[in-house]
Amino acid sequence: MRTKSKIMLWTAAIALMSQFAGCYRSPNAPPSGWQFNNPSNLRLSTTEGPTPVESAIALSDKYAKLSEEAVDLRQQKQNLDTENQRLKEELQSCSSQLEKVQKEISETNDLLADMRLELNNWKQNVLGYRDEMRDAEKAQLEALLKILKLMGAEINQPANSDKSGQTQVSEGQK
Repeated sequence: MRTKSKIMLWTAAIALMSQFAGCYRSPNAPPSGWQFNNPSNLRLSTTEGPTPVESAIALSDKYAKLSEEAVDLRQQKQNLDTENQRLKEELQSCSSQLEKVQKEISETNDLLADMRLELNNWKQNVLGYRDEMRDAEKAQLEALLKILKLMGAEINQPANSDKSGQTQVSEGQK
């Protein structure tokens, strides 16, 4: 496509240059006969600015550069659109995974709270059973002491309790 536009541009530039030079093709002339209608146009121009041909060439170069830049920008836009679409799909996937993980975390937190309550209840039960066991052991020791008294054992000292809460019987009581 760029080649066609360059050919058309050069053809237009040559036609424009021929027109300024004073060349024309006479309709009555044979196919090879070019005539000059104004030889004064053939003189070199002494103006300091760029000639129309140079301007046309410069403009065609600018047009070619801008056309290439436009093609590059279109390609970049297409690449960005493709990447944007890919990122949108990835975001949707991540959003659904995030929702799933948040739901799992809330369920896990609820489960942990329930387990903490059960653990505290279990601790209370264990401590309660421990106290019951101590009371039962104390009752057993007291019953044993009464049995020993009934059997006629000599008791020199009354039963002592140590720091662990257990009643001790002296040697003479056994």
